[in-house]
Amino acid sequence: MLYPLSTLALGPVLIGQGRYVRRVTPRLPEPEGERQGTAGKGPELRLLILGDSAAAGVGVSKQQDALAGLLVRDLASDHLVTWSLLAETGRKAVDVLEALKASTEAHYDVVLVSVGVNDVTGRTSTQQWLSALNELSDCLINGMGATRVLFTAIPPMHAFPALPQPLRWYLGMRARQLNSLMENVCSSLDSLEYLCVSFPFEPGFIASDGFHPGPDAYRLWAEHSAISIRKLAQKAAS
Repeated sequence: MLYPLSTLALGPVLIGQGRYVRRVTPRLPEPEGERQGTAGKGPELRLLILGDSAAAGVGVSKQQDALAGLLVRDLASDHLVTWSLLAETGRKAVDVLEALKASTEAHYDVVLVSVGVNDVTGRTSTQQWLSALNELSDCLINGMGATRVLFTAIPPMHAFPALPQPLRWYLGMRARQLNSLMENVCSSLDSLEYLCVSFPFEPGFIASDGFHPGPDAYRLWAEHSAISIRKLAQKAAS
């Protein structure tokens, strides 16, 4: 109830602040580097990293320092990792779903998903959000054979330095709501996992735009993801 009431009460202020943020916030490019490949040795692991600008690595200059590069490097120490990155700046959950459907048919063991920030800023409805998450899950598990899908929690937007108040509070509130719904979806299937990583908002953890992850945040995200993926691999082997 608070979210729709706040939308009505603060509408003009929020619109003005949103336009200001878009005008003054630097538009960082997606990093250069490979978006698919094979690395390491050991048991085969087919990995897909899927989603938005954070999945794409915005905030660092090279893919080797972004989520995909760091996660593959970690997992390659004890797996033969065949990996792909399917991510693009600005994508909402429904855009990620459409990109997945349009991609080359492939099968994966594990998929790491990053969606939600653009759904918060783009005011995706609760029903649209749930529908997209459920369809994404079905497509990945039943269509592409994934045994595990990790949905990364939307970061704490109420702490984003690039956002002024009350816009920061408003978007943070909606991020928490969508996270709660995401967590509920993940709890409904054993194949889904809600991955929540706590990032300190310190130098190195936030990019120069005050909005995207910095190199230390990508490192922490990759470490947490690798731990979850290895637990799955150990469980499957036992």
